[in-house]
Amino acid sequence: MVHSEECDIIFRLKGILEFACQLDNPNGAQSQGTISKSFQGLQSKVSSKNIVLTVCNSPVLIWPNTGFQSNVESLTEASSCGDILQYIELDDSGTKKSSKKKDKKKSGPTVVNMKLLFEVTEPAGNEAPSLIRVSTQQHCVKMPLPLDCVLSVTTDESMATVCTGLVEALNKQLADMEEVVLRYRKGSSFLVPQPFHFQLPEPAGFTTVIYPAGVPDSQLQDAREDLHNRFKLPSDRPYLRRANAFHFPDAAYKDGYLRNPHIHLNPPNIEDAKLYLVQGVYSYHHYMQDRVDDDGWGCAYRSLQTICSWFQQQGYVETAVPTHTQIQQALVDVGDKEPRFVGSRQWIGSIEVQAVLNQLLGVTSKIMFVSQGSELTTKGRELANHFQTEGTPVMIGGGVLAHTILGVAWSENTGQIRFLILDPHYTGGEDLQTITDKGWCGWKGPEFWDQNAYYNLCLPQRPKTI
Repeated sequence: MVHSEECDIIFRLKGILEFACQLDNPNGAQSQGTISKSFQGLQSKVSSKNIVLTVCNSPVLIWPNTGFQSNVESLTEASSCGDILQYIELDDSGTKKSSKKKDKKKSGPTVVNMKLLFEVTEPAGNEAPSLIRVSTQQHCVKMPLPLDCVLSVTTDESMATVCTGLVEALNKQLADMEEVVLRYRKGSSFLVPQPFHFQLPEPAGFTTVIYPAGVPDSQLQDAREDLHNRFKLPSDRPYLRRANAFHFPDAAYKDGYLRNPHIHLNPPNIEDAKLYLVQGVYSYHHYMQDRVDDDGWGCAYRSLQTICSWFQQQGYVETAVPTHTQIQQALVDVGDKEPRFVGSRQWIGSIEVQAVLNQLLGVTSKIMFVSQGSELTTKGRELANHFQTEGTPVMIGGGVLAHTILGVAWSENTGQIRFLILDPHYTGGEDLQTITDKGWCGWKGPEFWDQNAYYNLCLPQRPKTI
């Protein structure tokens, strides 16, 4: 189950199964066997002929364990899985959405959402009910198991292959949930196992990990170390914290901020140039958001917020992106500003951004200084190295303006360079097309900078942690 650049469709199957068992002695030696037996019963259930997969926003029903049956006559086990897309309605009116082009680049694979159902009626047998009286005290444990399985395929894979893969994924996920339940239970107190999907470097690819609900990432260090060793992941950066979980292309972000608008841009046309870009996910913070009118003074605050969002969404910190007031208070707390600074409209620069990152996030930063904007063309190697090794957004301040650098296109042979700029001075709504078409997120040449103004660049460093 590998999600790669060649992946066309992600099948995502979700459903709730109820786990139930009765324990004579929650702390006894036999309790583990009782729990495992209940999980085996659930695995038998998902492998039975009663399982039904329904494709969301479509009339399609599939019985995967009966030699493949579907209520759609033209959909057979030999059908390409891409054929299923024609039956999916894309909006509430029941019609296909228009193909109006909004993005400059393809946004990712298509997600086919499915729900797990079971037939509840069967032919009646001749068996009579039996009653058993148990005189010993028992503990009855019930909890919902939130199954969430994924399968990444190309469109030419057969529906039979997809269904087989999904049923196998269900069984594996139940086995993984059993392991987590047994590991973290205390007597008859069970923690709900929750699945998270992660896009790991090849060859691991698309991977699902089960974590116990209610246990913070800070207490799962040992589990992550085991997983890093299993998947041969670097031990200096997080890949498997909850914040690192894969964001499905069809799912909206609840906070309303745009993520990674730069991925919708085409690269600049520079001969022999290589791209060196921000690694991971950030939110675009700019003027007038959050009901704060900071037009004319808050650009560095917004660039700092974008940087903080990167550390949050890479799993380095769990704290929320700081507000303007919290940023100002942090500078007062470190002795950089007087108390009256809080609530003011005073600018901040790269040095203040460095101080706030250290105070609020425990993140250190390097400062790069250039005496005039024309010198920035000579910093290609340093910036390329930063994005290659650290991969964090860079805040640049000069004169009265601040911007965020998300990457560079740089030719080592000719020295030609373009800067990928995220502009915090934008005052409009979260309209991706406007932001990319109008250059609020875009590639800029050396002439973008004031050739005679000095600039300080704040280059945040990744903490060495998993």
